[in-house]
Amino acid sequence: MDAIEVLKTRRSVRSYTKDAVPKPVLEDIVDCARLAATARNEQLWEFIVITGQKVREQLARVATTGPFIADAGACIVTVCKDGTYYLEDGSAATQNILLAARAHGLGSCWVAGDKKPYAQAVLELVGAPAGYKLVSLVAIGHTTAAPKASKRSLSEVLHWEKF
Repeated sequence: MDAIEVLKTRRSVRSYTKDAVPKPVLEDIVDCARLAATARNEQLWEFIVITGQKVREQLARVATTGPFIADAGACIVTVCKDGTYYLEDGSAATQNILLAARAHGLGSCWVAGDKKPYAQAVLELVGAPAGYKLVSLVAIGHTTAAPKASKRSLSEVLHWEKF
């Protein structure tokens, strides 16, 4: 699948089969994440890949906006050292995770982390050291159905020269 097709067909998936995601695929997805744009090349990110059912179920209970994490084959938790651009850097890495998952034929869904009331509980659950912020949790897995999302048309969002 080429890059433009990945960009245009990526959707948030909240329904997964019980099939595992192979470790080499997860490694490649994280490899894509670590190559994301980063302010001043600080690379503040760390990635925790959760494949164990018990921990995914715990994450799904704690992260109230992501109950489907329990059903996904894996969850990638992105944390960043606190810094001026931790949220931008972590978000860029998270977008790369979503796109790499799609390129591998997998579904994914970004579950918010930063500023959520459950952020500290997730950090503790994954063993993040002090001084790190939760940016995202991304459920990844084999989809049970191809979701269709309505998107605003290009003519509705594109402005030339001024708004």
